[in-house]
Amino acid sequence: MRKLSIVVAAYNEAGNLPLLYQRVCALDWVKLDLEVEFVFVDDHSSDGTLRILRELAAQDPRVKVLRFSKNFGSHKAFTAGLEHCTGDAAVILAADLQDPPEAIPQLIVKWRAGVKVVWAVRAAREGVSMIDQLFANFYYRLMRKYAEVQPPREGADFLLADRCVLQELRAAPEKNTSVLLLIQWMGFPQDFINYTKGTRHSGRSNWTFAKKLKLAIDSLASFSYAPIRLASLMGLFFGATGFIYAFFIATRAIWWSNPVQGWPALMCVVLITAGAQLLILGALGEYLWRNYDETRSRPRFIIEERINL
Repeated sequence: MRKLSIVVAAYNEAGNLPLLYQRVCALDWVKLDLEVEFVFVDDHSSDGTLRILRELAAQDPRVKVLRFSKNFGSHKAFTAGLEHCTGDAAVILAADLQDPPEAIPQLIVKWRAGVKVVWAVRAAREGVSMIDQLFANFYYRLMRKYAEVQPPREGADFLLADRCVLQELRAAPEKNTSVLLLIQWMGFPQDFINYTKGTRHSGRSNWTFAKKLKLAIDSLASFSYAPIRLASLMGLFFGATGFIYAFFIATRAIWWSNPVQGWPALMCVVLITAGAQLLILGALGEYLWRNYDETRSRPRFIIEERINL
């Protein structure tokens, strides 16, 4: 019998975990002809998340728990869960119940047909503000246009990945990246199902704008050279503009004896050029910092406690 791992990242999700566990257990695993294990990664929660996970692990040996020594982020939590799971395939599932566990059998059907990565694509989203929707749409369009990946246009963070994908993922220990885009970049046979992303069952989302912005920058820096190319193009543009302006000044002074006057014009040129230079240095700094972070060889995450592992 083949084995499926359900990998769940949780941060302050005490109000959602019991129901999530019940709904996953309610699936007919006998009919699906699968052995199942649950790998919960506690991203150093400060509520009762760890207590609930300990209780679940005590009553069900299929429940396995990892707890981080501090908050490392959801993508590193999913990475840790995927590295420690033992299934022939793994499903990434959020703990907030926005992604319905009842869609897992549809993922399994595609997987058994030979697909190595099956995405659950959002056909609709419930309870999402217009600003969040616009940001998500912009992020995925940006990735599809300028990055080396082609994620689903509607977005997807709920998926099933085969064991061969997980093995390759372990061989790519990048720190500042999106594990979802990394899986998509690998290029294994991929397919998708559609589902409706629901609202949170309990609590407030910890997925803040600052975290979303960091993910967007990390994703662009990991899978695209567009910022570097943009910096080069800006350098060419301002260099060419400077030469053209210098030629204009010289021509005006020689032929018409009318040199260009004006402090405001000079200040505009200086400020615009300085702003462009700082923008270019910022883009280079993002890449250099990530390179430095990789060369320090610090662990991506530190596990404080293991249960049933």
